[in-house]
Amino acid sequence: MSAPTATPLATFELDEDLLTLQQAARDAATSVLAGTLKEDDEQERFRKEYIHALGELGLCGVPTPERWGGLGLGYRPYTVVLEEIARVSASYAVSVAVTGLPQMILVNFGDDAQRERWLPGLASGELLGAFALSEPWSGSDAASLRATAVKDGGDYVLNGTKFWITHGGYADLYVVMARTGGPGPKGVSAFLVEGDAKGLSFAKKEEKMGMRASPTVEVVMEDVRVPASSLLGAEGTGFQVAMSALDSGRITIGAVSVGLCQAALDVSGQYATQRRQFGQAIVDFQGVGFMLADMACKTEAARLLVHKAAGLKDAGRAYSEVAAMAKCVATDAAMAVTQDAVQVMGGYGYTREYPVERYMRDAKVMQIVEGTNQVQRLVISRHLKRRYEQA
Repeated sequence: MSAPTATPLATFELDEDLLTLQQAARDAATSVLAGTLKEDDEQERFRKEYIHALGELGLCGVPTPERWGGLGLGYRPYTVVLEEIARVSASYAVSVAVTGLPQMILVNFGDDAQRERWLPGLASGELLGAFALSEPWSGSDAASLRATAVKDGGDYVLNGTKFWITHGGYADLYVVMARTGGPGPKGVSAFLVEGDAKGLSFAKKEEKMGMRASPTVEVVMEDVRVPASSLLGAEGTGFQVAMSALDSGRITIGAVSVGLCQAALDVSGQYATQRRQFGQAIVDFQGVGFMLADMACKTEAARLLVHKAAGLKDAGRAYSEVAAMAKCVATDAAMAVTQDAVQVMGGYGYTREYPVERYMRDAKVMQIVEGTNQVQRLVISRHLKRRYEQA
């Protein structure tokens, strides 16, 4: 079966420049990533050079200002790019999104020296970034993290363990949250830690259900000494840095999830038009046709909500609530749509001959990362409470 080429419905909302960017991202993702998808998934292999290749094509720094080597296009174009990459490989789409997080943190919270040191390399894909917040005992309750950073002369000395770190062992730069003060969010600060820093080591690499070409690794800090100039902003503002990054990250994870939805719909829809049973294409059976219709509705609704969140962010308006909605809706849609794609394709869908089983495995973690969907609902409900209390 040839690769599906269906065009997503929401392209009618894209202007000519975004349509050009969309096609460029689609072509780049296919040419760079498609050749080793099955092999890399089965062998859990991450190819850092692919990020460099995507970066050379401008896809690793889409919202980063041109002054520091990015395209300066904002988050709505970024969602378009991430969706197209995810239609080919969710693993590498997440890698692009994760290496983008330090860029946005540096733009919003860094000083010019930090930006000039790191942003051009990250935006070009020459350097790889990582975000280190979660710990074995601190997941959704991020403010309870235990890693420490103790001031020692003109340096800080970091100790602690970080879990679930995408690009652990591969990244050139880690944005690390560590405790410089008392308990709670006000005691957390953010630091820039180089990937080859003395005392930084890497322990268990997780063996995962999905996203197997994206490395998730335990990061250990033992007396990691960094200069005071590595502090992002002021002491005690690290939790603000982290929450801002997560708000942005919810938009990007939503975009990746839409890409998974579209990929699953494309493959299963094409299959359903070609597969014949009882003298007709199975798409003509209501049980299959209606399932595909529901998949298309979920995909389009998720895409539009992700675009709304990105548009609010680009306009400088409050977007945290809508970002939580977009992440929640899009990732739930990805799980439902990829699961239904397997069902549409029956036994074939359950085999590795077709990619929908990979899409389904990749989709599950989307409901967990950047805050579980239970956390997203908590964020949304708190916004609703404040709104109705003031009514």
